Amino acid sequence: MSANLQQRTITTAQARRQPLFGMRNQRLAQRIIVYALLLALSVLFILPFMWMVSTSLKNSEDVFTYPPSFFPTTFLWQNYPRGWTILPFNTFLVNSLVVTFANVVGNLISCSLVAFGFAHLRARGRGILFLALLATLMIPREVTIVPRFLLFSQMGLVNTLWPLILPAWFGYAFFIFLLRQFFMTIPTELDDAARIDGASSLRIFFEIILPLSKPALATVAIFAFIGNWSNLLDPLIYIRSQDLYTLALGLNLFRGQNFTQFNLLMAVSIITLIPVLTVFFLSQRLFVQGVTLTGMGGR
Repeated sequence: MSANLQQRTITTAQARRQPLFGMRNQRLAQRIIVYALLLALSVLFILPFMWMVSTSLKNSEDVFTYPPSFFPTTFLWQNYPRGWTILPFNTFLVNSLVVTFANVVGNLISCSLVAFGFAHLRARGRGILFLALLATLMIPREVTIVPRFLLFSQMGLVNTLWPLILPAWFGYAFFIFLLRQFFMTIPTELDDAARIDGASSLRIFFEIILPLSKPALATVAIFAFIGNWSNLLDPLIYIRSQDLYTLALGLNLFRGQNFTQFNLLMAVSIITLIPVLTVFFLSQRLFVQGVTLTGMGGR
């Protein structure tokens, strides 16, 4: 009798283990498929960058060989210092740093102030004004190129860096929307408590809102940095003197009417990518957190 009971117990245990092992194998198979797809997509997305690196190490003659070869026959590391020194890229770097830093600071100050007003200040018609602000996102950028050029031309600012800097200090609708959504996740009870203690709106903004909004501010800073660092259209419109060229315009100089030095172009392009990659990887956690939390405000 005890033997039969023991046999039934073993059979029941085995029957329970089989679904458990089946679920584990199914989950393992799903993970393998997901990681394989992610690996394939990663290789697909990183392939153009690897082609840039390969081209930057080739001779000018090897760039257009047929059939094309992914790996260079000789690794010409001197393409990097040669490409950087063949044109005054140190001057271009300084100009890009000035423009990018001024734009990042301008966007952070102007957009955060406006976003704070929309999110935490009580005023009649703020919803209508916010909708009007969002409506400007539907205006194509190409529509405003000529009016902005005429404006800066009348002000005598063409062929200076000011047309690349001043617009950032008057706000950008997308950044205002991004910060406003994040500010709305901060309870207004903190504002009320600070006002009871005699704090003004600016003091609430600087001492309460901004310290709690580091992820959103980092997100705006990264977007502004990348957008201005790689901006080609605006410098191409307003800049005439080579002493004021940015890195994007400097890279465009490698393109000749009859010949383009692709190996030097790719070498300098990789150098200009280093600050963008560095900024993103150093602030990746804040960037992901800021993008994730900006959609939580629903007030």
